Amino acid sequence: MGKLIVIEGTDGSGKSTQFRLLSQRLEREGRDFRHIVFPRYDQPSSALLKMYLNGDFGPDPASVNPYAASAFYAVDRFCSFRLDWGEYYRGGGVVLSDRYTTSNAVHQAVKVTGQERKEFLEWLYDFEYRRLELPRPDLTLYLDVPTAFTEQLLRRREADTHTHADIHEQDGAYLAACRECGREAAGYYGWTVVACVKNGAMRSVEDIHREIYGHVLTCLEE
Repeated sequence: MGKLIVIEGTDGSGKSTQFRLLSQRLEREGRDFRHIVFPRYDQPSSALLKMYLNGDFGPDPASVNPYAASAFYAVDRFCSFRLDWGEYYRGGGVVLSDRYTTSNAVHQAVKVTGQERKEFLEWLYDFEYRRLELPRPDLTLYLDVPTAFTEQLLRRREADTHTHADIHEQDGAYLAACRECGREAAGYYGWTVVACVKNGAMRSVEDIHREIYGHVLTCLEE
């Protein structure tokens, strides 16, 4: 089998930027790898999750229970693995992923608490990695950003791109709960946490990239 490296984090944490910088650096170094981004909104397999994010099943994230919502995303990953990158990965290839099963652990586990959350986290990995036979990540990098910074970044992104936030991104209380849930999931699953704020200020994009690159090199050399 190959290597699967995932960049995860709450909405507005800079995942896409760090994913792009890492991909560009590995390309400059001449490394052989593939990259994927979830959800795949341009594919038929994302139909249900797009309906969910658009609010078709209810106006807020709690309108759909975590098991149903997780299944929407899992189907998209299953299709991607079977049709796009599974053979490459099984042949020893390196795959970088912007989001993965890990996103359900952040955005869906937040809908339950206590023992029920633990049961959901156990179910999630069993469902995707054992039942659907998707590969487990060799390294998950979780970008941790306090919610106050996250909301500023999201509003700036909306203004810059003239886009409208989905039902997750519009709900400040939900974003705060997701941040805490993400930190809990990181501890539960053993993810590598990258703290993006230091001494009350966001670290530079370049500084965060250097830390991420170091973790990735260690993983690739194992």
